[in-house]
Amino acid sequence: MTAPPLTPAPGGEPQATAAIAHPQGNTTAVVGTPPDPMQSLAPAPRPARAPRRRTVPGRIRTQAAVCLFAVAVMFGGTFWAIGNVRDGLSVIGEDAGPQVVATADMYFALSDMDAQVANVLLIGRETGLGTGKDKAVQRYEQRRAEVGKALLLASDLAMGDPTEKRTVEALLNGFGRYQQLAERAMLLNQQAAHPAGPPPAQVISVYREATDLMRLDLLPKAYNLTLESGTIVRQTYEEEYLAINIGRIVVGVVGLGTLAALVVIQVFLARRFRRVTNPALLVATVTVGVLTVAAVLLLGNGAEGLRKAKEEGFNSVLAMSRARAIGNTMHGDQSRYLLDPERADTYEQVYLDNSQKVLFTPGGSLDKYYVGVDKVVAAYPGSIGFLGFHGDEAGSVMNRPDEKAALVRVLKGYQRFQQADRQMRLLANAQKGAEAIGERMGDLSRGFQAYDNALVDLIKLHGGTFDEEIKKGDASLGGWDWLLPGAALAAAVLILLGVRPRLSEYR
Repeated sequence: MTAPPLTPAPGGEPQATAAIAHPQGNTTAVVGTPPDPMQSLAPAPRPARAPRRRTVPGRIRTQAAVCLFAVAVMFGGTFWAIGNVRDGLSVIGEDAGPQVVATADMYFALSDMDAQVANVLLIGRETGLGTGKDKAVQRYEQRRAEVGKALLLASDLAMGDPTEKRTVEALLNGFGRYQQLAERAMLLNQQAAHPAGPPPAQVISVYREATDLMRLDLLPKAYNLTLESGTIVRQTYEEEYLAINIGRIVVGVVGLGTLAALVVIQVFLARRFRRVTNPALLVATVTVGVLTVAAVLLLGNGAEGLRKAKEEGFNSVLAMSRARAIGNTMHGDQSRYLLDPERADTYEQVYLDNSQKVLFTPGGSLDKYYVGVDKVVAAYPGSIGFLGFHGDEAGSVMNRPDEKAALVRVLKGYQRFQQADRQMRLLANAQKGAEAIGERMGDLSRGFQAYDNALVDLIKLHGGTFDEEIKKGDASLGGWDWLLPGAALAAAVLILLGVRPRLSEYR
């Protein structure tokens, strides 16, 4: 057999031409390089594979994960916002709020104690003036018990605040000292058995020490304790109210985002698998929608309820309680004005200053103040021409008819009280001491009592608003401890159930 001829390759190199013999004896020439036997053993290259997320199962998993994440964020945001509603109601309704009211009541009880001591000393051995000395002593004992309870409550609530705790401890110590001085003054007064009017100098000296301790130390500390607790309430309210509104926005936005994600995944599945609806995902969408609307409404109502409890209830209760306490101090100043002639001018000026705090109208003397009170009370409710505690109250009850009518009665009572005060001072200036004392214990005392009763009625109205809003807020949160996690869990399970059958088709 002859060797196969060499055939030039295109590149100039000769290649061997192999002859393949067929069974019939024919030969076929094949030109080229002999195949490498090892190449036949190498695996064939695989085609490039798309990233997992671009496959249909990957897209389903990604969209389902987005939906689950959105549900989790909505649950967390709603839980946080509801917690802020609960915290705000707790602080205002159960913690610092009651402490503020208790300290305001303590201020009133302290001032009334001192006023009753002044009444006892002024009445002397007389028994037919006003409600009598025995009634004044009984009221003193009643107020002393109220102060003791208020101090215990304030002590319990101030355990977490060192500043408040020191203030309460100082009040306790000073209150004990005041009781010793007041009871000594009343004992000396009883031994003197003087007629109605200023008692002996020794009694006045002891009482001056007691009343100075009350007015210059105890009452300012009680007022500061009220302010400290009120600051806690205000700061908590502002923080929680802002957080609730932020949470409301977050829940609304995330809820809409979750609904959008659920709609997207349903549209994708419907187009890909030729199915009109996915029952599980449809129910999950309805669940998320209902939960979003309910949560947004709950948070909106919670924020509004917290606002009403704070501004229309708590603020007014506190303001009117302060007005009542200062008014009682004014009533005590009237007794002190008659009791201690040497300090009469001082007590008269203190009375005017306190009157301006309760109802402010321009006037540098009591005579001008009386005229100003008559003028502004006659003009109300057509116009509000006064400031002070009652002026603030007049501005806040403009749209609440029942409280507005109650304030009219308060102002009328305050006007009559000031008119009786003017009559008492006219008698005292005319050197008619016995008649002035009779006026103080008679018409003036009854005028003050009528004014005080009207003020108590107004405070009760505001207290009712406060209690109602706190109860409504607590009731609205009932059930959300299990409803919220239950709805979120149900939505998550439904999402998983909705995508599971589609994913199983690719296994």
